[in-house]
Amino acid sequence: MDLRLLRYFVAVADEGSFNRAADRLHIAQPPLSRAIQQLEAHVGAPLLDRASRPLRLTDIGRLLHAQALQLLARMEDVETMVKAAASSQSRRLVIGFVASTIYARLPELIREFRKAARNVELVMVESTTLEQIAALKDGRIDVGFGRIRFEDPAVRRVILRHERLIAAFPIDHPLALGDGPISLRDLADEPQIIYPRAPRPSYADQVISLFRDHAIEPRIVHEARELQIAIGLVAAEEGMAIVPESVRRARSHDVAFRDLAEQATSPIIMSHRPGDQSPELKLMTTIIARQYASWGYEVPAVIIENHEMSSAISAATRRV
Repeated sequence: MDLRLLRYFVAVADEGSFNRAADRLHIAQPPLSRAIQQLEAHVGAPLLDRASRPLRLTDIGRLLHAQALQLLARMEDVETMVKAAASSQSRRLVIGFVASTIYARLPELIREFRKAARNVELVMVESTTLEQIAALKDGRIDVGFGRIRFEDPAVRRVILRHERLIAAFPIDHPLALGDGPISLRDLADEPQIIYPRAPRPSYADQVISLFRDHAIEPRIVHEARELQIAIGLVAAEEGMAIVPESVRRARSHDVAFRDLAEQATSPIIMSHRPGDQSPELKLMTTIIARQYASWGYEVPAVIIENHEMSSAISAATRRV
């Protein structure tokens, strides 16, 4: 499928008008219309309801639009990384991460890595866990930090730790004023905001499963695109949300947090290619081991093994 046609289609869908889309793309309106017709002929179905004002997507159009956005975003990431690689002679480590790990001390790990390896170019790519799996297999990233368990023999995963989940309420919500942990049963009738909306499975499914494991059907009122939007909707009194504990440090002036009475956690998972012995990945595991120990977190056994192996190799090298 022609990427140019997909870009034209996304522009028309976003603008709801051929004229505005043509202005945005800096082309004339007639060739834009012909391009969309060409794409519809290729798909074999109408993508736009041309009788509506503004233009609306058909069911097939909505499906293609969602996929086109992901494909074009992935192509932008590829172009960025390839251009960076072409212009740099230094070693590189490309890290994929889900947004919520930014709150879970990932920035501190990145800062320590930069201090220890100033000659290594570090590239950060925000992506879902499922996108990270594909990117690892394709060689577009070297390590990923996510929250979703998966099974794929081409990718090795390491659960770094389990982060507690907490309840987030609008600051003036009656349940925000209580002391001590709150039970999921007390939240059964509360409007729930979950994230991300897509792709699935995702952290949203972890939250839904948490409720259903306790025979509670959550009353979902919003499926936000990402964590920041979900928290913003909570602050706007649109509902409450179950979020990782680390979010507590990032937002407090208009959102209140309470611990959950039930044992509820979400894993933080590091993923990489099996057999990857690059010095950059070894350094990252060493930094994780050192920082986790200083923070009082339990260091995963596999990280300890990698850390000890790396230290032994370094010591042997120095002796030689």
